[in-house]
Amino acid sequence: MLYLATITCFVITLLLTPIVIKFAFKIGATDKPNARKVHERIMPRLGGLAIFLSFFIGSMFFISKTIVAWPILLGALIIVLTGVLDDIKEISPKTKLIGQFIAATITVLGGIRIDFVTLPFIDRLEFGYFAIPITIIWIIGITNAINLIDGLDGLAAGVSSIAIFTISILAVTMGNPLIALLGFILLGSTLGFLVFNFHPAKIFMGDSGSLFLGYMISVLAVSGLFKNIAMFSLLVPIIILAVPIIDTLFAIVRRIVNKKPLSSPDKLHLHHCLLRLGFSHRQTVLIIYIMAALFSISAVIFTEATLWGAAVIIISLLLIVELIVELTGLIHENYYPILKLIGFKKTAKN
Repeated sequence: MLYLATITCFVITLLLTPIVIKFAFKIGATDKPNARKVHERIMPRLGGLAIFLSFFIGSMFFISKTIVAWPILLGALIIVLTGVLDDIKEISPKTKLIGQFIAATITVLGGIRIDFVTLPFIDRLEFGYFAIPITIIWIIGITNAINLIDGLDGLAAGVSSIAIFTISILAVTMGNPLIALLGFILLGSTLGFLVFNFHPAKIFMGDSGSLFLGYMISVLAVSGLFKNIAMFSLLVPIIILAVPIIDTLFAIVRRIVNKKPLSSPDKLHLHHCLLRLGFSHRQTVLIIYIMAALFSISAVIFTEATLWGAAVIIISLLLIVELIVELTGLIHENYYPILKLIGFKKTAKN
């Protein structure tokens, strides 16, 4: 069933994406080149619509009791509509945030919540009424993390596919068939789009795609991981999503230190840093894929590790994070004092 769902949605997206490309040009949902962007020609940017339609069709066909998943599907619809509006009219960051908040709230009120996390020596930490705001913050945070890494052809779609595959496999091993099925449906839909989105891209996913994928990944993680891992359940989804989370955290630090709005764009993201090091467009994307895959493999190993094994993995991952930051030049002199507080060391290169 899982393989059939993945292949079916993959094919559906292959058939839908050319139609969406023509539709995007027709309604003016295009992305024009500028100093901040990498592409040099006008590109259609409504690709998320193809991913969502494929996912929705797959959900209707393969999930017998779709009503069980209604909070997820309704939230997804709202987040996609928000993204589509932005792809067509470029709505304000505040309007996009309102759309994300409404989608997250509906999902949470529908029963998708981080009610507790498991911790060593404590067994589990219950959040009570705080589960609602914590889950909303998680959904909005991960949604925007995926949105922020959508800066190169195939980058967000590929990193998202790795995360979705990892979450889906863990959901299978933990006996959560609904989340596993939703994950593989989403995986097929995303991989089908990646055929058109990998460099040189024929279409961008736009906010309709990056917001939808970020929303779905955050919700799948809440439903499939937080409540089902025996130890450090909080860390597993964070490890899986380490690449977009790290990139987003540094973006926030940059903008706070430079006294700019959090929504202001720049060319200092991880992929921009790798490009400046001399890697090609395709090489940069593949390097980040490898990073994402390494973190995902670590997360899978982490779920089976003992307490001491988990500690070793965490320390190793922290060293990898610092190495990535140092080599790519993500640390800049003007915000080094803040990063020093979280343990990063200043080097001659910085």
